[in-house]
Amino acid sequence: MSKISEAFKNKKALITYISAGDPDLETTKEIILELDRSGVDIMEVGIPFSDPLADGPVIQEASQRALKNGTNLKKILQTLKNIKDRISIPIVLMGYYNSILNYGIDKFIKDSKKSNVSGVIIPDLPFDEEEEFYSKLKENGIDPILLVAPNTSEERLKQISKHCSGFLYCVSLMGVTGDSKGPTEHLKEYSQNVRKYVDIPIAIGFGIDSPEKVKNLIDYFDGIIVGSALIKIIDNNKNNKSKMLQEVGNFSKSLKIW
Repeated sequence: MSKISEAFKNKKALITYISAGDPDLETTKEIILELDRSGVDIMEVGIPFSDPLADGPVIQEASQRALKNGTNLKKILQTLKNIKDRISIPIVLMGYYNSILNYGIDKFIKDSKKSNVSGVIIPDLPFDEEEEFYSKLKENGIDPILLVAPNTSEERLKQISKHCSGFLYCVSLMGVTGDSKGPTEHLKEYSQNVRKYVDIPIAIGFGIDSPEKVKNLIDYFDGIIVGSALIKIIDNNKNNKSKMLQEVGNFSKSLKIW
C-alpha cells in the first residue's frame, strides 16, 4: 500500500495545496511543517508555471510571485529533500508537464524519489498522452493522480481507472481553481457515477473554501482538497510570518469536521 493510500485508510483525508515559493521557499518549508502539525493528511505542493490552464487568479498570482523570486523545480525538490525527515504526511507535486520535460523526465523521477515525493498531478497531461511517463512513476513508487470532471464520460472513467493510483482528483465544477461558485450541484450523483468505475479513494477540489462547503461534500467523497483559500491567507499575512503560520494552522483545523 502506498503512503497516499494509507492516508485514506479507514478515514477521510484533508488535502491542502500551496504554491511553492510563495512568498519564498523558506516560508514554504515552514508552511508545510505547520500543516503537517495541524492534522492535514496529504500535502500538494504546486510547481509555479507561467501559463497554468487549470488555475484561477489566486493560484496564477501566487505562481507569478514565486517565479519572480526565482523559484524553480530544482529548488523545490531540494527544499522538500531538506525537510523529508521532519514531515509524516505524503507530499504530492502538482504542476504542468513543460516544467517536467524541461527538467528531464528520468531526472525528475529520480530526484522526486530522493525528496520523498509520493504522488504527482499534472493537469495538462492526460494518461493516454504519455503512458510511458505514468508507468515509470508507478514503477518508482510514485502515484500518478489523475483528474476527472463532472462531464467525464463513462468510457473515459473506465480507462482512467486502469491508470490512476493513490486517489482520483474529482474537479467539482466546469471551471478553474478558486471559483467561489464551486462545488456545483449533483455531487452525490457525481460521486456515485465515478465510484462505478474507480475503486480507489476519490477526493474533490476546486472552489472549496469553508467548513460549510466541506459539510455539504464530505458524505460523498473520501477526501477534500483546499488550495486557493489557503493561498489567500498566506498572501494576506506575508508581512507577519508568525501570524500567517497560526492562521494557516487554524484554518486547516477548521476544515477537518469529521
